[in-house]
Amino acid sequence: MGYKKPMETTRTYLENAPLPNHGKSYTVVTHKSVIDNTLSLLKTSGFTVTEERYKCNVNANVAQGIYYIRPNSTDTQVNNEEELGMMFAWTNSYDKSTRFQCSIGAYVKICGNGMVAGDMYNFKRKHTGSADLDIRNQLSNQIKNAEKYYKRLISDKELMKVIKLNCQQQSELAGRLFIEEDMLDSQQMTCVKAEMDKPSFNYNCGDQTAWAFYNHVTHALKKAHPRDWLADQQNFHDFMTAECLNHTALQFAKTDWKVNYDNTPLGITNADDETCINTNIEVDTTVDMPQIEVDFDISPAKLKQDMFMGR
Repeated sequence: MGYKKPMETTRTYLENAPLPNHGKSYTVVTHKSVIDNTLSLLKTSGFTVTEERYKCNVNANVAQGIYYIRPNSTDTQVNNEEELGMMFAWTNSYDKSTRFQCSIGAYVKICGNGMVAGDMYNFKRKHTGSADLDIRNQLSNQIKNAEKYYKRLISDKELMKVIKLNCQQQSELAGRLFIEEDMLDSQQMTCVKAEMDKPSFNYNCGDQTAWAFYNHVTHALKKAHPRDWLADQQNFHDFMTAECLNHTALQFAKTDWKVNYDNTPLGITNADDETCINTNIEVDTTVDMPQIEVDFDISPAKLKQDMFMGR
């Protein structure tokens, strides 16, 4: 949910934040170790970090790191993508208010809106036991699979561009996000409405598309608390997948198909007599068909018609 004063901060501030003391069962995962491991693993895996962004609450008890990254890729889809960039994000806490979380995602280059799929390879871990070691291993695993998940998000973006959502449909979805899903607060709803009325950015698509609405909401989610931002991004993407992306096949199935009742090419009509049948149709006699008993007094044309009529 939203909060009034999102606090942009620096790497140095997070690294020097006072550490907690919650007893022996609590494993401190320092913001510094998360930052160092993330940057080291990204570099080792061939990624270039183009920008680092950090947020936190008071005293940095909850911190968030977002990294815009560029892969050293030979994949055509990845290299030709102009609208989305690759992103890696994490959330960590010292006050037990949230587990450590991290996920590969994407960001919209023109505005910085986030894009994270909840059913991708994301990770949450309590600060207990071998949490510090487990977190490093998960950071490594996610970064190694970054390109695969990034390509999935590119495909989702392209699909949302062709899905139509009129103003009423967008309003209904926004209302559900506010009331049913508890994903947006009143401040964020106001932001979504303002973006629907007059978008702050050109998303290279029509205003009445799923992609436009997606960006209106993720723009509003920038106001989310660092504790909630990553989960909100994931939950919203899952919501849009269920409501829009998965319905595309259903919309396609509802296409006004017309049944072709013209049986002329088959030499058959709906009239139940022999004269309606074109007896000049050539039959492939080379095909090995199973033998069946037939009435030799019946003409071939009549037999064909009886089979068509289901007798």
